[in-house]
Formats: sequence, structure tokens, C-alpha cells
Amino acid sequence: MYTYTVFDVETPNRFNNRISAIGITMIKEGEIADSFYSLVDPETSFDRFNTRLTGISSSTVAGAPNFAQLWEKIAPFMESGILVAHNAVFDLGVLKHCLNAYGIEWKSSVKYICTVRAGRKLLPDISHKLNDMCDYYGIALDHHRAESDSSALCADKQ
Repeated sequence: MYTYTVFDVETPNRFNNRISAIGITMIKEGEIADSFYSLVDPETSFDRFNTRLTGISSSTVAGAPNFAQLWEKIAPFMESGILVAHNAVFDLGVLKHCLNAYGIEWKSSVKYICTVRAGRKLLPDISHKLNDMCDYYGIALDHHRAESDSSALCADKQ
């Protein structure tokens, strides 16, 4: 059996180069083995659009660790298996920007699964937005909340 690290990030602004929240759910042997969630101080400005979308603002992340401080906690998750994300190119791109911004060296490439791409192959005639996919499968979702988005990708149909 494989280990899957399902993750989702929220961003503070349109540049999508910093993280304001991260949710991680670890799947081992087909079961949820661990999970992690944290707000992240992106050390940059927030756009009103992103704050409305995610509910996260500069006051929300006050006192939260920055990405470099948080990396020590999340690196073991991110290195433990195949990464899974809904629109993985986005989430991995934001992760890469953060790693580069803080001078953190990591893998030059990672194995990943994109659930948007998988959804397009399996269900080509429906919308592949995470909330629409969750509605289709009857999975509870508090959309654009990193902990909910990552755990929804691990949920069984209800």
C-alpha cells in the first residue's frame, strides 16, 4: 500500500506565492493516519478577494508561524508519500514559491496526483470544482478552508 499526503493551501493574495493556511491529511494503508492544520503568517499583504474567499486576514494570522517556521512540522508529512491535491499544479506551485522565498531546499520533483485531472478523466461531463465534486459524491465540505478541503479528498461517499 502507498502512503498519500493530501494537502491544500490557501493564499493571501492574487500573486499565489505565499500560504496563509495549510491543511494536510495523511492516508496510510487506505485509512486516515494523521492530519495537520495551521494558519500561516505569509508576511505579505492580503487581497480583499482572498480574505472573503477564505475568511483569513492579517489579523487572523497574527501570531501564526511563518512558512519557514512551519516547514519543520510539515516537511515530514510532505516527504512521506505521494502528494495529492485538487488542482495540484496550483498547490505545488505555491509550495515551490514559498520554499524558494525562504531559501529552503527540497526535492527537485515530487510524485503527485491531481484530483482535478483524475476527475476530468473519470467524469468528463460534470464540473470539476472541488465543491461540485463533493456535492456529486455527497461529501461534506467547508470550501476554501484548507483543513476541510484536504480531508474532503479523503472522504468516502456518504
